[in-house]
Amino acid sequence: MSAVFDVREGGTDILAARARLELLFDAGTFRPIRTAVGDGVLSGSGRVQGRAVVAWAQDGTFKGGSLGSSGGETIARTIQRANALGVPVVGFPHSGGARLQEGVAALSAYAAIFRAQALATVPMINVVSGPCAGGAAYSPALGDFVVMTAEAVMFLTGPKIIERVTREVISAAELGGTKVHGANGVSHLVARDDVHAAELVRELLTFLPDRVGNGTPLVPPADAPGEDPGDVLPASNRKVYDVREVAARLLDRGALLELSPRWARNLVVGFGRVEGRAVGVIANQPKHLGGCLDADAAEKGAWFVDLCDRFGIPLVVLADTPGFLPGATQEAAGVLRHGAALLRAFGRASVPRVTVTLRQAYGGAHIVMNSRDLGATLTLAWPDARIGVMGARQAVELVGRREIEAGADAAVLADAYEAEHLPVRIAAAAGFVDEVVAPSETRDRIAHVLELAQT
Repeated sequence: MSAVFDVREGGTDILAARARLELLFDAGTFRPIRTAVGDGVLSGSGRVQGRAVVAWAQDGTFKGGSLGSSGGETIARTIQRANALGVPVVGFPHSGGARLQEGVAALSAYAAIFRAQALATVPMINVVSGPCAGGAAYSPALGDFVVMTAEAVMFLTGPKIIERVTREVISAAELGGTKVHGANGVSHLVARDDVHAAELVRELLTFLPDRVGNGTPLVPPADAPGEDPGDVLPASNRKVYDVREVAARLLDRGALLELSPRWARNLVVGFGRVEGRAVGVIANQPKHLGGCLDADAAEKGAWFVDLCDRFGIPLVVLADTPGFLPGATQEAAGVLRHGAALLRAFGRASVPRVTVTLRQAYGGAHIVMNSRDLGATLTLAWPDARIGVMGARQAVELVGRREIEAGADAAVLADAYEAEHLPVRIAAAAGFVDEVVAPSETRDRIAHVLELAQT
């Protein structure tokens, strides 16, 4: 019973592995396999809303929650089976890490799991409802989506070992709880409990194909709430708003399943539908940092664009950004590398993707938010939008420096520059924006592109 981290240290009262699987699958559809092997792992298949899914779950009370070679083989074979069948796989890890008594054999088991995950072309979702340490924490991070419940913790090294080595005293929750991994992007959805986690997984699966190259599930079309999305924007461009309210007025039933809402809050990503078709939404969030992009937002965006492209999910891009956040902190954080990753993700994406400039898009941020020449299928803009190399006030400080030094009014020069260079009609007349549309027409335009892409 020598796990890297004894899961019983968490002291939580959680549902058994079998109960978690039963919560996921449609009633009466679960069929177990390899039950004679046991070793703290239960595996099998069933149906989720009538759709075939493979899943596995660990019993966190078995030998201190440690993973042995037999249990590891079951998990690896389960992932391989799902990939061979071409169906999603859902895992419920609950482990303190490799079983010390088995030595290298336990490490080899984890390596087999990691390789199976790396080669898989089916959606992989992991639900963490208790402690996961060492390899058990790596495995969820290797998948496509991580759902954590309130009791969940994940880390490579547990609090007791950290205290012995570094003398740092820290709790499991402080080290790797939902607040930590919700803010760093490891966790994509946080559930209240096991029941809610199963509901989130069932909802998430409705947006995903069975495997790479297959189409996403279609559902009956539904209307958006009906309000004009343009009404969300404040009268003053200097005031902020919540871009999720714009997305809600473009999506069926106003429903957006937002992913990682606490990570890089200046960029919103998530899934929704337009006329029954799944879409990925990626949007600048003026509520945070004024919608500026930074290193974290670029990393988040690149991850999401790559994910949607891999699973064939069209993208709706809502652009409203004054640019990249400047400063030494951002340069030290690798904003160039992360920004380049977002450029690369959009530049090589092959799914249909529509960009809508809501209010403003300047400089490199205009390019990186799926501009025309980065490969957008369709670029739209609302009538009052502004697009340019930079904002008017910043621009006149450069091009009008001598005039300002001679006594010219910088505000007057900025107004003149904005009127001459920034209105979206200028970009549209030059062909850099495909069409200027009223906010109320936006959903219809997006739906039309998605329909064309399916024919």
